[in-house]
Amino acid sequence: MAAAWQRPYLNIFKHFRVEEWKRSAREGDVAALTDARLKGTVYRIRGSVPASNYLQLPRTGTQSLGLAGRYLYLLFRPMPRKHFVVHLDVATQENQVVRISFSTLFKEFKSTATWLQFPFLFGAAEGSLGDGTARRDLMGAAPADVRWTCLVLDLPSILSLYLSRRYSHLKSVKLCSNLLVKNLCTSDLVFDPGVTFSEARRADLACRGVAPMPREMAFPVPKGQKWHDLYDYIRFPSEGSKLPYDSIQKICPGPAAGGRVSEDPQPVTLTKAVRDRLSLIHQITSPKAMPRRRPVITRSIPEVHLTAPGSPAALPAGDQELEKTQRPHSAGDAGPSAAVGDGGIHVYAHRGSERTIRATHTGSEERLLPDPILKLRMIIGFGGCSTKWALWTRNNAAVVYPCHAVIVTLQIQTGEQRFFIGHTDKVSALAFNGNSTLLASAQAGPLSVVRLWDFPTGTCLSVFKTHVRSLLSLSFSYSGAVLCGVGKDGHGKTLVVVWNAARVTRGGEVAVLAKAHTDVDIQALKIAFFDDTRMVSCGRDNIRLWRVRSGALRSCPVNLGEYHSLEFTDLAFEEGHAAEREPEDRTLFVCSKSGHVLEVDYKNVCVRSVRRLLPAEPRGCPRQDKAGPGIAINSISFSSTFCATGSEDGYLRLWPLDFSAVVLEAEHEAPVSSVCISPDSRKVLCTTAAGNVGYLDIQSQGYNTLMRSHEDSVLAFSVEGIWKQMATVSQDNTIRVWDLGSMQQLYDFTAADEMPCAVAFHPTQRVLACGFDSGMVRTFCLAASDLLVEHKQHRTVITGLTFSPDGNFMFSCCLQGTLALYSCVAQKSHVLRVLGNVVARDAGSGPDALVVSGDSHLLAFVGPSKYVVTVMEACSLDELLRVDISILDLNSTALDSAGRVCFAPVPRGELLVSTSSNKILVLDAKTGRLVREVSPVHKLSCSSLALSKDGRYLLTAGDKVIKVWDYRMHFAVNFQVYIGHSEPVRQVAFTPDQRHVISVGDAIFLWDFLALPAERSPRAQAPSSESALLPGAEGSSEKLKDASETPRQTVPLPSLSSPPCLDVSSVRQAGCQSIFSESDKEEEAGLPGSSRMAANGDKDASVGVVESARSEELLVVRPKVGRESSRSPGESANAAGPELFPGTASHRDCFLLSVAELRKETKSPKSQCSVRPDSYRHFTPHFKASVLPQNFLPPPAGREVLKLKGVIGYNGNGRGNMVWNPDTGFFAYTCGCVIVVEDLHSGSQNHWLGHAEEISTLTLSHDAQVLASASGKRSGDSHCHIRIWNVQDGVCTASLSHHETQVQAMAFSRDDRFLVTLGDYSDQTIALWNTYAYELISSTCISEPVHDVAFSPFSHRDLACVGKGAVMFWLLEQQGADVNLKVHRVPAPDVLGPVELTSLCYGDDGLLYSGTNSGQICVWDTETNCCFMTWEADEGEIGVLVCGRDRLVSGSNTKRIRLWAVAAVQELRLKGADARSSSVLLEHEITLDGTIVSAAFDDSLEMGIVGTTAGTLWYVNWTESTSIRLISGHKNKVTEVCFSPDETHCATCGEDGSVRIWSLGSMELVVQFQVLNQSCQCLAWKPHPVVAWGAESQHVVAGYSDGTIRVFSISRTEMELKMHPHAVALTAIAYSTDGEMILSGGKDGLVVVSSPRTGMTIHVLAEHKGSPITVLQCTRKQYRDFGVEGGELWLATSSDRRVSIWASDWLKDKCELLDWLSFPAPAGPEGLGSLPPSLAAFCPWEPGTLVYVGFGMQKEALFYSLRKKQNGSCGCCAAPPARHRTTPPTMTLSTSAASPPPAAASSRPPTAPSSSGSSRPVEATDLCTGGASPAGRPAPGSPGPAPAPGQGPGLGPSLPLRSPPGLRGAGRGGGPRRRARRPGPAGCAMCFTDSICRFVLFCFVFY
Repeated sequence: MAAAWQRPYLNIFKHFRVEEWKRSAREGDVAALTDARLKGTVYRIRGSVPASNYLQLPRTGTQSLGLAGRYLYLLFRPMPRKHFVVHLDVATQENQVVRISFSTLFKEFKSTATWLQFPFLFGAAEGSLGDGTARRDLMGAAPADVRWTCLVLDLPSILSLYLSRRYSHLKSVKLCSNLLVKNLCTSDLVFDPGVTFSEARRADLACRGVAPMPREMAFPVPKGQKWHDLYDYIRFPSEGSKLPYDSIQKICPGPAAGGRVSEDPQPVTLTKAVRDRLSLIHQITSPKAMPRRRPVITRSIPEVHLTAPGSPAALPAGDQELEKTQRPHSAGDAGPSAAVGDGGIHVYAHRGSERTIRATHTGSEERLLPDPILKLRMIIGFGGCSTKWALWTRNNAAVVYPCHAVIVTLQIQTGEQRFFIGHTDKVSALAFNGNSTLLASAQAGPLSVVRLWDFPTGTCLSVFKTHVRSLLSLSFSYSGAVLCGVGKDGHGKTLVVVWNAARVTRGGEVAVLAKAHTDVDIQALKIAFFDDTRMVSCGRDNIRLWRVRSGALRSCPVNLGEYHSLEFTDLAFEEGHAAEREPEDRTLFVCSKSGHVLEVDYKNVCVRSVRRLLPAEPRGCPRQDKAGPGIAINSISFSSTFCATGSEDGYLRLWPLDFSAVVLEAEHEAPVSSVCISPDSRKVLCTTAAGNVGYLDIQSQGYNTLMRSHEDSVLAFSVEGIWKQMATVSQDNTIRVWDLGSMQQLYDFTAADEMPCAVAFHPTQRVLACGFDSGMVRTFCLAASDLLVEHKQHRTVITGLTFSPDGNFMFSCCLQGTLALYSCVAQKSHVLRVLGNVVARDAGSGPDALVVSGDSHLLAFVGPSKYVVTVMEACSLDELLRVDISILDLNSTALDSAGRVCFAPVPRGELLVSTSSNKILVLDAKTGRLVREVSPVHKLSCSSLALSKDGRYLLTAGDKVIKVWDYRMHFAVNFQVYIGHSEPVRQVAFTPDQRHVISVGDAIFLWDFLALPAERSPRAQAPSSESALLPGAEGSSEKLKDASETPRQTVPLPSLSSPPCLDVSSVRQAGCQSIFSESDKEEEAGLPGSSRMAANGDKDASVGVVESARSEELLVVRPKVGRESSRSPGESANAAGPELFPGTASHRDCFLLSVAELRKETKSPKSQCSVRPDSYRHFTPHFKASVLPQNFLPPPAGREVLKLKGVIGYNGNGRGNMVWNPDTGFFAYTCGCVIVVEDLHSGSQNHWLGHAEEISTLTLSHDAQVLASASGKRSGDSHCHIRIWNVQDGVCTASLSHHETQVQAMAFSRDDRFLVTLGDYSDQTIALWNTYAYELISSTCISEPVHDVAFSPFSHRDLACVGKGAVMFWLLEQQGADVNLKVHRVPAPDVLGPVELTSLCYGDDGLLYSGTNSGQICVWDTETNCCFMTWEADEGEIGVLVCGRDRLVSGSNTKRIRLWAVAAVQELRLKGADARSSSVLLEHEITLDGTIVSAAFDDSLEMGIVGTTAGTLWYVNWTESTSIRLISGHKNKVTEVCFSPDETHCATCGEDGSVRIWSLGSMELVVQFQVLNQSCQCLAWKPHPVVAWGAESQHVVAGYSDGTIRVFSISRTEMELKMHPHAVALTAIAYSTDGEMILSGGKDGLVVVSSPRTGMTIHVLAEHKGSPITVLQCTRKQYRDFGVEGGELWLATSSDRRVSIWASDWLKDKCELLDWLSFPAPAGPEGLGSLPPSLAAFCPWEPGTLVYVGFGMQKEALFYSLRKKQNGSCGCCAAPPARHRTTPPTMTLSTSAASPPPAAASSRPPTAPSSSGSSRPVEATDLCTGGASPAGRPAPGSPGPAPAPGQGPGLGPSLPLRSPPGLRGAGRGGGPRRRARRPGPAGCAMCFTDSICRFVLFCFVFY
């Protein structure tokens, strides 16, 4: 019993404070979120590996929960189509810990002394087929309609029943993925969720230990509904159970509608683990009359079988037989009495209701029909394991032979085939009994089995294991009672086994009579036809006679004498027998490889005679050597009159019985494997090693070939529809052409030294193309049987070959990735184009490597890598589209690669791709978007796929099976599986007429396709055109699961989770039922100046908002020009009332505005509200630290130096700044002030430039021909800008300006005649423009902020906008040139309280949806302008609404986007309170990475694009429940960019802490490194890689705001090193030129040199201390250049305009200061943060020259030569020539009144003010280069003069350029250095361009 503090129950999550994660542990993807259904916090645990994603209580395994409550309550919901695991560790009173686990992964119950494993089964949905489903169909992942479940575990009973242990306490709980968990509780009470507190009191349930569910454990139940109708309740074990269950499963709840509760139990099959221990457990746990009585152990347990309720007709055929023969009791039997009466032990479950049983009869309609849809017609093939097995039937009419895993019976007259299918590997032996009624077949491989068949019916009578690893021979006795086999055991020894098969025809089993091991070789063994116990065998060096006696198998050898060393191959008894001879007095003939035929006397066990058969010599050439090589005989057969032999030389020979001469012979191309004389002795069956089967007709002396086949696996085939022919290529190096009608071979092409790999028929000519492993592509003319042309474009194996359907082009590709295009207009093709490295090299070869669309326009293949599918224009090989398969599944832990591709019929425009994760992705062939997904398709990879021409059926091959799918996925079971192949299926396809299916692999299979084509199907016209274009629109669109390969019995639902039912508040109010008030008298009380009006002034303080009777005439008001008002909003409205409406105060809620001629801007009084509303919908531009120059002039057209190449990123700060038209594919979004128009097919971009400020919003016209964009106003402008763009050519056709601040939203009218623009909360103006001349026709100021605006999709005259607590309905009327606007303001329902209406969209049939900042959605009737419905749609503000048909999409600042089913809304609107439904359903929900700011969907809302504040554009597909990143950049400011040495990639870093590597060719993200809670300030790329991109030498180093440095390996995508050399944020970083050192500069001015190999700090340089380092750059130099040793030159620049140049030799640990530059600047503003940075760079081709830019005396770039020791400015600033001195002057630092003298010591290099202290530029500035320090000059490290009062540090008057003293190598330079006013050396400007322009460009791109 639980302790007092644990009573009456204990909330475990609350007690242990799970949300703090201090006393609990979590691993992997565990998150707390709010569930809208339960209206509370739940914990989501998800992940593909349960052991890596879990929530554990307590935190460590050494702790214990110590909870002693009897019952454990788990309130959870498994994730749909996922598996979950739960582990409970409980302690027993014996101090033993037992783990109790239950999971959907467990297939059966297992138990040990310390572990109990229970499978968790899901019951089928009520009223579905699942109520009668077998147990195996309830196993597996959770169904789509899984519900919240209350699982009650009786822990003491579980331990007692299963382990006979006594429960002590609960030690720990581990909840593993995939689950949603609400709570965990323990208690000694049984809580019944269906009982209320009042019912419990009335029934006095407390005395029985039953109580109602506490509030903390309760699930919400809407009023009028029942708990059990919404949730599941499972108690385990069930109440009163004395017997153990083997699974945890829901017991069906109360009665169905109109029915009663059925108490009939349903027995469930118990596993062997349960049955083994069941009897003992039953005795232990049963009540005992005698306490000391010894328990009796039951010796046998009755077998228990699974039964299911319902009619047997609803079950599969196999289950019907089980139902008839093994059903324990009928449906009417009482369950308990039946269980007790027969002594059996059952696990009971309640039967479904009568309604459920009726539902099972309709199950046949929920699967693919017809069933079966394929019927095997013919197999072209023979052998597999061996080619020596072919038998005659007793009636001489058919032959039986194996074809790999299938046994074929071929009628020799008609050619019809019958099949025996059941083996899973190749058939190794066959045997008939004497009258051909029993057929025995052996299967090769490690799992060798023997099947016995009833040959006339084709029924398998018995299957048994042989215990022989490789069974090589079988022999049946004449009676069929004895079967003998020979094979090898696991150790390779020969084993002979004899079985008793006498009872198999009567349903008995096959038993082993005897078996024996032997060391001799056995090639053939036969049972004597006269005695079932006698056998004969032969082999190398031996002939043996065997006999079974007394259960033992013994043998004796035949004395062979001098022939003991022969290799015997076959044996046969003589036919016929004289009556006077004994039965065993028989002659046995044995043949050998040497040509000897021995006659063995069976009775006397001796050799009677020996003959040697020699090949015939040519005529005229008598045999000289009688002892020459004989005929190598492989097989021998006897009749009563002649003998037949088959030999290695390919001859079938007929001999007389004395072998005197050859009577008849037939020559074959390959060795003869076996011969068999027919029972009537008229025909001789012959097989060859080449896979041919034929027979010799003795009477006609004619030879008939029954079957030709490939000798090895078939690689590919091609079908031609005009001449009905098929071509195949095989590993046997042959190309064969077959007739499709007769399946006879027509042509055979052999390449001796090459293997054909691919084949293709020309669609219109009798031309066959074939690709070989040598890289050769050859075309053959079948009419002339001639080679047409050879193409040598490839050098390795041809992996793909195909023709375009129109026959104009041929395509080929090879293993090296080369793709070739040929013209086939003429019969001899010629090459048009060859591309290298475009096809994936590692994707493997296959017939589907290259596919062409049905219209011959598109070519698709996998490449250039196995992760990418490329679509090209077929006629030119121009790339159109690339789809990266690996990124389509964001939840996958492994990269997904593409396998095979296939085009759907042209009208669908879809491309099918099979992937390595066993999926088929259906892509839009034009855009590459993922339409839907089928998963899993096969257990292993899909090797081939094909689609029927009518687009209704899909074929896939894999796992040695073929599947036929309903392409539209309309059914619960959408596929059928067909076996027969023993090897992987290489290719499968429909024939051109769609009447047959062909599959190849081990053989060629021809199937009849039984489904009628579309033009012949009576149901083909039923689906609408919409369903034809959108597969899956009517049926299920879910991922298909077929892990068990059994048809699914439950109907899939369209949503992944059960949609919660939301309450709808009826908000009809008296004042909102129509636009009329109830009484004019009541309205008169609201006259201006009255108390009522004053009291409601705030609510009604809008421009002309009045409610009026519709019958009264409305006044037309012309606003006065230039009228302004400074009054408050309330005063403005009240004061305007009498003036605007004299004498008509009763019309308080209606206002009509008419504008006849708008000569100039007109404004009505408005309130200048500058307070931002409580809504994120309003756009706020980014803060700008700089502005464009006023005198900026763009370069002339065509002479631009910089050209924008690409934009990476999306401006998540915008609102509605993304548009997409699904019909035209137009897709545009904004990034800063750029409009990016991207082609979703190819990823190419166009950039529309014209805005100077950040773009706030976009809108697209309904015909997708015009785009409008709006941005803020530039500095100096009075209005913001709206630009109108022509979508076709991207030209700006108009520029509009009216709003003063920002444009909040824009919309086009339904007919695109009008454009409405809405100002933000500071502007508060709504403007209407005509789209013919884009003239302003109306402008209205509103007294409150408006958040969104939209035109009605049904009328160009209606529009609406939403704002503070109200909706404004506008009506546009036009009479001639006059435009009238009527507005009606309707406040939000009072039940919502004070809210902001933040978004809106129009729905169907006069509905308007609006969202609020509190998460509510309101539905308005636009005919009556009233709100009739609201519901709580989210916890945060809803900023985006999109409606289509009966669905609604909402996006909010909770990062969630939700899909609602709103079909019931229209019903509620029409029928009001009488409506049958008053709810909306949440169909789907997806959480993205930021607040939703923009969204665009197709008309059906199945797919769309969504933008978030994180700067991401997502592709959302509700059908597949997927979200894919389309556009993603840095979330915050980009701080630096650097390029790889080969300039193929670049790296960027940002304030979001990420380092991203981009490919410059594709602008795609390659690698991303993320550091949390830090800002990445700078980065550098390791220079000069030794090898190409992707090698180990590719590294980047990044500096962070916490002072750390991280080195990342790009090739290994990992962080290799982390250092912390700085105490402050880094500001610059660089690699040394050899990459062996890292130079880093910090915000404090320290420069640190570190080793990336050891992570140690080598140097710390403090020369720049106190001023942030802005630039670090390294370059190479000659070792002794500039007079110092070292091969490296590097500079450091700080923000105080100082540059230090250093020479270093890192190997010798030398780092010398070479030069020091200080640049003057005038007095500037305080603080360095607002000034331009100081930048310096070396010239790439002249390291001795550097360039400097920064804040200075002039706007100039300064170039400095280290060799000449002089500097010059760029040519943009005119100045007198410089004066040069010949000797260096000696100067002292002078001071002035404004500049105090320098301090005695400092670590900073000096700065000297001018003597006058003025800010005048100094013409002559000296740099001291001498040895000793001049007098008065500070030593290195001393401070410079302090700045003048009011100036920032280092911003004093112009300072002379000086270098610090102590420079080594005195006397260098020898002359003064002056700032020359002339252009620098030629090429210096290019240094600046090359070094800095890329940074400028990419900072612009990434902003």
